[in-house]
Amino acid sequence: MDVLEKIKNKVIISSQAMPGEPLYEENAMKAMIKSVLNGGAGGLRLAGERDIKNARKMTDLPIIGITKPDKLPENWIERVYITPSREDAKKVVDAGADIVAFDGTSRNRECADTLEDLIAFVRKEQKIAMADISTKEEAINCEKLGVDIVSTTLAGYTKETQNIDMSSPDWTLLSELTKSLKCPVILEGRIWTPEDVRRAFELGAYAVVVGSAVTRPQLITKRFIEA
Repeated sequence: MDVLEKIKNKVIISSQAMPGEPLYEENAMKAMIKSVLNGGAGGLRLAGERDIKNARKMTDLPIIGITKPDKLPENWIERVYITPSREDAKKVVDAGADIVAFDGTSRNRECADTLEDLIAFVRKEQKIAMADISTKEEAINCEKLGVDIVSTTLAGYTKETQNIDMSSPDWTLLSELTKSLKCPVILEGRIWTPEDVRRAFELGAYAVVVGSAVTRPQLITKRFIEA
């Protein structure tokens, strides 16, 4: 559990790009990871074996690892696609991740593995199990099943939560979870400013994951243009 202590009160940076985006190229992503480490990131959230392996060579900071498809399925709002199976979890573990993050929502699981299977596998591998959830009910269920961390990653990205305000983090959910759960709660999703990070910690977040505001130049640019 030393990993949990290492991320406490830290800002973790999610460095991800989709195939076809300029930053997906391996050297570009290595440069991005090195840059956020130089900026003081307290940990990393990375997708795929390649980037996890490369980052592991650069740092001993905690790495949250996931798998996801090269292209989101058309029915992504209805199905599990973040580290859906034990096979995916094994890829993340073997690549060097300390924390395995997976979809902990109530959405349709198209593989044979259940949430219980995933959690048991991650524990067997002596890694930290982190559930990405979208609702309070899902978070409570995941805690009962034995996850080490829950994260608000998928709030706003499921059918049950598609009507929430997508311009800011889900502050209500964070507040509810930090009051009702015993396990650490991470805020992730739509964090755009240092003030957002400060508020998250004031509401009891164990750690904060920041992604697009740091590592997705096209989205940062788009926000300025639209403004």
